[in-house]
Amino acid sequence: MSMTTPPGWYPDPGVPGTERWWDGTAWTGHTRAPGGQAFGLPEPVTVVAAPAVRRRGPLLAIGAAAVVMVAAIAVGVAVLGKGDDTPHTTSASKSATAPVAVNSPSPKPSSGPTDDPHTLVDQLNGITLPIPDGWEKTDDAVTGLVTMATKDTYNCPGDSGFCHHGRVTTSTATMTDLKTAEAVAKNDITDAANDAYDHDPVGARLYNGITSHREVESGSVVVDGRTGYLVRWEVKTGAGPGGYVESLAFPSTVGSEAMVIARFAFDAGKDGPPLALMDTITRGIAPIGGGQNGGVGSSLPPPSL
Repeated sequence: MSMTTPPGWYPDPGVPGTERWWDGTAWTGHTRAPGGQAFGLPEPVTVVAAPAVRRRGPLLAIGAAAVVMVAAIAVGVAVLGKGDDTPHTTSASKSATAPVAVNSPSPKPSSGPTDDPHTLVDQLNGITLPIPDGWEKTDDAVTGLVTMATKDTYNCPGDSGFCHHGRVTTSTATMTDLKTAEAVAKNDITDAANDAYDHDPVGARLYNGITSHREVESGSVVVDGRTGYLVRWEVKTGAGPGGYVESLAFPSTVGSEAMVIARFAFDAGKDGPPLALMDTITRGIAPIGGGQNGGVGSSLPPPSL
């Protein structure tokens, strides 16, 4: 692996038609559709064949020899191509070779998991989540997080606005040196609670803020075949019935295996989703394309209902 390859977007060696971020030393979990020239590399150069020039003597002989050589190479490639017709696939990992810029046409749009109204796709972290009945994908223009929420809304009991009875978001843990799922989840739960029930991203206090909280569950859990950790709080608010907030952290199975954070916020009371739905969604988290990933601690049972 070359240590001089600069950070940037490069063709993913394991997923054709996808670009992955190279941080200068290793592949990361960040991927995207081809969006432009690879970072830090020169613009592609168009090679134009020189016009034919009539030459005599030695140059003519050299040209004939070149034609013979090209024909010989073509025959050799054809012969080698008959050896093994079995397709071979590779997967992106930390042992992948250094990225190489390849100029190829942009892929045509095609139907996939993002078109499924019952599946929420987090392309960056390589996972999908099941969308329960009565829920839908939502666009969070403020945070940019992958989000789904209950279709029904109501007038927020605090500041004016519309609130959802349930909401789930996923993101990559950044700006932290924490290495374990337990540490990441415990560090995130306060922010998760504040963002859900104390104030929104623009500062509105939709529930008049959090007045108290208590931990109702915490522990290890298997997510997508990897050992994760969850912390769940019950929060009381200045207006409304309050709710339940959970921070779930687990290592991504792509790139550098950065920690993924899934946040759950369910209203309490008769209109809120059942808590068991948090565990149902957790068990349904899977890699993009289906299948099941393995990992350390994959024998751990999911949280009981």
